[in-house]
This record gives sequence, C-alpha cells and structure tokens, in this order.
Amino acid sequence: MYKNFLELFNGRKLVVATMHGKEQVIAPILKQGLGVEVIVPKNFNTDIYGTFSGEIERSLKPLEAAKIKCIDACKLTGCTLAVASEGSFGQHPAMFFMPADDEFMVLLDLENDIVIKTRLLSTETNFAGDTFNNWESIVEFATNAKFPSHGLIVRKAARENADLVKGITKWIDLEKHCKSFLATYGEVFLETDMRAMFNPSRMEVIEKLTYKLLKTIAKQCPSCNLPGYDVKKAIGGLKCSNCGLPTKSILAHQYECEKCAHKHLEYFPNGNEVEDPQFCDFCNP
Repeated sequence: MYKNFLELFNGRKLVVATMHGKEQVIAPILKQGLGVEVIVPKNFNTDIYGTFSGEIERSLKPLEAAKIKCIDACKLTGCTLAVASEGSFGQHPAMFFMPADDEFMVLLDLENDIVIKTRLLSTETNFAGDTFNNWESIVEFATNAKFPSHGLIVRKAARENADLVKGITKWIDLEKHCKSFLATYGEVFLETDMRAMFNPSRMEVIEKLTYKLLKTIAKQCPSCNLPGYDVKKAIGGLKCSNCGLPTKSILAHQYECEKCAHKHLEYFPNGNEVEDPQFCDFCNP
C-alpha cells in the first residue's frame, strides 16, 4: 500500500526539466502543493529532443519526449523526482478553423516507480505564420500575434532553416530583420515563437496544466493508494433524451490504476444522464 501522496513527495528535491523558463509557473505550484524543493538543471539542453522552429526534427511523441526529459534531468542532477512538459501546435482536432496548443506534462518518481501524466488542449494560443512582401502587412500580423509581449521568428521561407532569427521582442529589431530579408529575398516568412519564455500565452497554459497535474496526483487508487489514479478511457453511449438510442457522447469514464490494475466506471461524468437530440445520429442525421 502506498502512503498518502503528500508523504511520498514532501521534502524531496524535484527537478524541472526545462531550459525555457517553465519553472517560473511550475515551481510555485508544485512547491506549495507537494512540499518539494524545486531545482532547475544547469546546462540542460532540451533542444536536442527537437525544436519548434525545425532546425532539429521532433521525432518523439510528446509524452515520450516529456518522459525522456525527466529521465535525463534526473541523471544530470541526481534527483529521483522530475517533471517536464512538451507542447505541440496546429489545428484544433475538432474546431479545424482554430489553432490549438496541445500540452502534455509528466511527473516521474524513480524512487517509487511512478509515472503520472496529464494533458491540456487549449485554444488560448497565438500560433500563426505567413509569408509577407511589405512592412505594413508585417506590422498587422505582428500586432495580431501580440507582439512585442510575444516573440516572433523571421526566416527566409516556411520550413527554411538556413537563414532565420528567433526570439525577436522589439519593434526596432523586427523592422531591421524583416526589411533586410525583404531586400535580400523579396519576401519574408514571419511566425510566432512558441518557446515558453517568449510566449506568455503558452506559459499560462503550462500553469493551468501544472494545476491539473497536481489534481491528478492527488487522486489515489482506492485499492493501493497509488497517486495519479486517473481516467484511462472515455466510453460513449449516452442515451438520447428523445429516442433513447445511444449517442457518441460520453456515458462513463473508466479509471484504472497503472500499478495494481484496479478499475472502476464513473457514469455521467459531465453531469448529464441523457443527451440533447441535436447530438443524436438518429434524430439529427
């Protein structure tokens, strides 16, 4: 049987596996919520796992990358407790017209052989990029992208890594680099810098994700008390209020312990015992 989750973590050192300042939002939450001493590894290069700007290919899946970051940070610091996050950006999987920030976070406890993970999909992002051939349209794009509070990247062309400038946060620098690229190439590709220290919107999502991780840690398995007892899968089949047939909407969440395999179903997790007919394939084909 595992102890109360606070007894497992209180007083231990936890390393935040980052080089992009994520500890600014992660550390205060976990320090207060778990009673840990938070450290950041020196000379820890997370770019080796891939970069948003494409110079190094991101070949790992987000959860795999976050876990490997934790393992490598533990090796570097000697800690047995680590946390890391990994984000990706693109079209929202359901709202195709909107960009989304898909963030994963992993807590790795080598001492107790525990891996706890969580995910947050958010539309609170400025993720964007486009090609421009004049300064006026660049100014419009930059303003909409929340520049200069949010950094920008200038490059010769989309996915062109031979000539690019990252981390631009001043109008004078943006104008200098863009006009230089326009003079040289006739156009310039401008995109948002999604690294956390250059993107306050992303940092806010990481902060929310850390709170979500803390809530997940606090859920303990009813059988063995392992922290991180969470939803393993969602089960559809919520009945239509009109015809009574099952819909694709969520009927239940299945919780499952990663250690002892204890599981249970929680019905009507969204608070609805029937679904609106507009979401029924029979009533509204």
